[in-house]
Amino acid sequence: MNSIGLLIEFNDGRVKEANFGMATAARGENRNLVALVADGPAEDAQAVLEAYGVARIVNIRSGNRSWDPARQAAAVAAAMQKLEIDSLIGLTSPSGRELLPRIAARLGAPLIMDCIDIDLEAHRVRTSQYSGKTIATIALTGSHFIYGMRANVVPALKEPAEAEIIDFSFDGYQDTGYEVIETRTDGSGAHYLAEADIIISGGRGLKRAENFKLLFDCARHMNASVGASRVAVDNGWVPYAMQVGQTGVKVNPKVYMAVGISGSVQHFAGMKTARMIIAINTDENAAIMANCDYFAVGDLFEILPELEKALAAAKRSKEVA
Repeated sequence: MNSIGLLIEFNDGRVKEANFGMATAARGENRNLVALVADGPAEDAQAVLEAYGVARIVNIRSGNRSWDPARQAAAVAAAMQKLEIDSLIGLTSPSGRELLPRIAARLGAPLIMDCIDIDLEAHRVRTSQYSGKTIATIALTGSHFIYGMRANVVPALKEPAEAEIIDFSFDGYQDTGYEVIETRTDGSGAHYLAEADIIISGGRGLKRAENFKLLFDCARHMNASVGASRVAVDNGWVPYAMQVGQTGVKVNPKVYMAVGISGSVQHFAGMKTARMIIAINTDENAAIMANCDYFAVGDLFEILPELEKALAAAKRSKEVA
């Protein structure tokens, strides 16, 4: 049976939901899903990972005293070699961008990031190219294969299994010189945009930083994340972590709402795979209007307050029920 490794990520001690879609994509006949948990709460994750078909959980202890991606990547690579895991899938997230290339380098393996489809039998992937204008199919060759999967491209489906936990201690790597001096937050919110189910983004039409409060007011009623266009970021209204687009974060939410965003090719490249796109703009000829499922032609400063009231009322009604 072929063992497929899943590089598991956590947020506040809990398995990120984006991992479940990754596990769903990796399942198949004659495949054994192996969750690689590096310096994380493996035992606490056992129940939720079992629900999505994971048969083994490798509790990797890299010996990190603080965040050291080089040492952690070396530990994951060593675990893969010992357990004869030749394919590894991780998320194309900030953590994944740090670890997956390092793991691939240690194994001498090909790496493709931002995959939207993975064929584990043929070692082929699909990923967007040229600002999302085309989809490339890439074939990998080698003894090991490393894939970075875009979050939310595969809906999570449960398929229960029983998972055993295997301990793996790593002590074969010297001090790399990494040391965490300080951890800061940019105030962009707790959710990494690429993993959000609902996103409401603002652009030039918001006019100033203070007006992004209108988006946050709506977002809190529907457990949404707030994004932005490059113009809003370049003007200093919001931090770069909120930027959606070719030079920002590529997202795949169930719902993407573009507010006061014209819809340039660069922005559209980052959110075109959203399952539903809703636009609010005063210009009925804006590019975003031709690339959305629903739109409203009107003043966002009139529409958003009414939308916030409606969302608040719907939330209250649901809580009462």
